[in-house]
Amino acid sequence: MGGEHVDFGQAIAAAYATDGPAIELGKGMHDGALAPAAAVRIPLKMMNRHGLVAGATGTGKTKTLQLIAEQLSAAGVPVFVADMKGDLSGLGAPGAAEGSGPDRAAQLGEPFVPTAFPVEYLTLGGIGAGVPVRSTVSDFGPRLLGKVLDANETQDQSLGLVFRYADDKGLALLDLADLRALLTFLSSPEGKAELKGIGGLSSQTVGVLLRALVVLEDGGGNELFGEPQFEIADLLRTAPDGRGIVSCLELPAVQDKPKLFSTALMWLLAELFEQLPEVGDLDEPKLVFFFDEAHLLFDDASEAFLDSVAQTVRLIRSKGVGVFFVTQTPKDVPADVLAQLGNRVQHALRAYTPDDAKALRATVSTFPKSGFYDLEELLTQLAIGEAAVTILSETGVPTPVVHTKLRAPASRMAPADDIARSAQASPLYGKYGTRVDRESARELLARRLEQTPAAGDEPTGPAEHPPRGRSPRAKPKPKRTPHPADPVETDPIADFLRSRQGQAVQRQVVRGLFGLLRKSL
Repeated sequence: MGGEHVDFGQAIAAAYATDGPAIELGKGMHDGALAPAAAVRIPLKMMNRHGLVAGATGTGKTKTLQLIAEQLSAAGVPVFVADMKGDLSGLGAPGAAEGSGPDRAAQLGEPFVPTAFPVEYLTLGGIGAGVPVRSTVSDFGPRLLGKVLDANETQDQSLGLVFRYADDKGLALLDLADLRALLTFLSSPEGKAELKGIGGLSSQTVGVLLRALVVLEDGGGNELFGEPQFEIADLLRTAPDGRGIVSCLELPAVQDKPKLFSTALMWLLAELFEQLPEVGDLDEPKLVFFFDEAHLLFDDASEAFLDSVAQTVRLIRSKGVGVFFVTQTPKDVPADVLAQLGNRVQHALRAYTPDDAKALRATVSTFPKSGFYDLEELLTQLAIGEAAVTILSETGVPTPVVHTKLRAPASRMAPADDIARSAQASPLYGKYGTRVDRESARELLARRLEQTPAAGDEPTGPAEHPPRGRSPRAKPKPKRTPHPADPVETDPIADFLRSRQGQAVQRQVVRGLFGLLRKSL
């Protein structure tokens, strides 16, 4: 057995060796024994080759995220993490000097130094503690919005038409009230005429979308959509001491709104893809993005949406961004995306049911063959804080799968004490803390209504006409009752706003404004 352990340790040490800086994960194990020489690490330059952290609930995925995020920050790499339960907020405080952290370090023969890391606490739209993260409806785009609205293909296409019309007419869609007003207008007789040449909207489709908007508004959409919009550059900052800032998106307050936060995470990733320049291969990534509860993004997604996600993940590597998906089993991630995840940390899986056993076999099939383990057996016997690991070496070659006893995080493995106070002390709070309501689609419509004479106005005197050749501006033209034979000048939007449907839109806007005011108070 001793010779086997020496051979195992040397083989793993050679496979995971790196010439540059690396993220230290832990030490390899074989036949239940720790091999001190078998250091398991991910080269820092390969962190933009994307990755997967998977495992059943309670097996240690969150602590693995925390461990990797700490070392990236220490190396000067900014990090984005989604904090589902509030545990990751502890990154901003040093770990306990006694307990599981120091015990694990002693088992691995390593020192334990409690350390706090620079953390920026964020929250979706101000729901919960943290700096509010908002997006305009226009910037979110029809495809992501369609995902969060559960739109089918026809409804997705209709949303695309609405967004195109808004762009062509210069109507800023900042919040959901803007989108509601525009949808209602474009389904009216006046609005339908505006869509000639680019298609049309059926009343049934608009009705479905409007009902879905009600659900989204009640589910946090009113808070998420609006201004000031979060600038993606604020995720790419470093602290004065050179460490990368960990942007921690606090999600405990929206755990019951899975489609909202999963799609918002995809919006942030899409913004990174659109705004960052091509940089090729770097010695270290510009940012590493951890996408927690990844299965929520892919559940019931359309083919077009999945294609967009796969393309974003495939191409964002050249922008210097690494993406790690965090979920329970690899089968939660579509094959086109999974094929791009070269770094794998697989925690324990359970096989209590036939479906569990099937998922286990599917997971084993995604790993390289191992000469050291029976992977199907190994994955069911991993303890908390242990994982089966395979990564891409510096040469781009997949490493052998190794049963790894993972390091413990150096920061606190529990929620931070006062997230709200920390967030309000951040310079970002002054930038994003107060909601802004600038002129947008609904204000433009309201102003047109104010500038249009009401249909019931009575004439103030006899009709007068300016002399021929004289400018009408020389003398204001008194209002008069129009004659049936007179030419009629109409403003479709103004007419619509005076109609029953238009009045309903205005009432919806007023209700929305009062709702925001009530929440602010």
